[in-house]
Amino acid sequence: MLIAIAQLTGGFILLVWAADRLVAGASATARNLGVSPLIIGLTIVGFGTSAPELVVSAVASYRNNAGLALGNAVGSNIANLGLVLGLTAMVYPLRLESAALKREYPLLLLIMLVCLFMLLDLHFSTLEGWILLIGLILLVHWLVRLGLQRLPSDPLATEFEAEIPINVPMRIAVFWLVVGLVVLPISSQFLVEGAVSIAHRLGVTDVVIGLTVVAFGTSLPELATAVTSALRREHDLAIGNIIGSNMFNMLGVLGIAAAIHPVDAEPSLLIRDFPVMFLMTGVLFLLASDMGGPGRIGRRSGLLLLIMFVAYQALVWLDVGDFLPAANG
Repeated sequence: MLIAIAQLTGGFILLVWAADRLVAGASATARNLGVSPLIIGLTIVGFGTSAPELVVSAVASYRNNAGLALGNAVGSNIANLGLVLGLTAMVYPLRLESAALKREYPLLLLIMLVCLFMLLDLHFSTLEGWILLIGLILLVHWLVRLGLQRLPSDPLATEFEAEIPINVPMRIAVFWLVVGLVVLPISSQFLVEGAVSIAHRLGVTDVVIGLTVVAFGTSLPELATAVTSALRREHDLAIGNIIGSNMFNMLGVLGIAAAIHPVDAEPSLLIRDFPVMFLMTGVLFLLASDMGGPGRIGRRSGLLLLIMFVAYQALVWLDVGDFLPAANG
């Protein structure tokens, strides 16, 4: 068990570090090539913070642990909404200003509905995986077009301009890009091996570990980015990172897992986990909407999201506790 915990912990640390190096290297490389900071932020940064989930999903599916990948995708979205956004708003209240982000809300909801429809038969086929990956390509294309249409005065554009590395020599940028690409799959291999071993020792399914432990670990880059953005008063960047990451998770993480190996889902995902994800997304919509004035997520709202996340974690493990005695009997 100690070896498995060490693999899991070491995998998380390397994964977060590699994702940070990947984003830094890719962003600096793109900037050196003359790419707009807003496009870099909407695509490379959004993809980079979801890179841990994407790579872990691919490795888990390749190892025939597709349940871990499925749990990681859904669990990471819930962690992003409850843990990451909740803690971030408690550190510094968030205000929504960018028109671009308001257009992404309905798109996120549509993507979630498509994934829910695919889940109704408790099976993600290879074809459905490729459909989701095609959707990811279309999403990136849409984000690029959105970036090209943004006004220089858009708050999100200003925030990305301040975040993208400048004056980084091309050789250094490419070096960190390559390091991130190499270390990510290696660290994911360690993480998946540790997570699967712990699941077997505890007598729970890969999905449960994916929904809880792995989802928490792979959401750490989003947490670091969101808290840093909030402290710098980059409100749209903090919220936009969460929305973009959740869209990438649904399309990319689920898509790559099913494309590699068909995924059979547990009924609990349909009756417990997806409804919780929809509920927390709906709460975010209400908190950030401007129906009662400027969209704002204050400290009380952040506390509400965090309480919902903790309650969900407790619910998952309580369900496991109810199941284990019956299974042992």
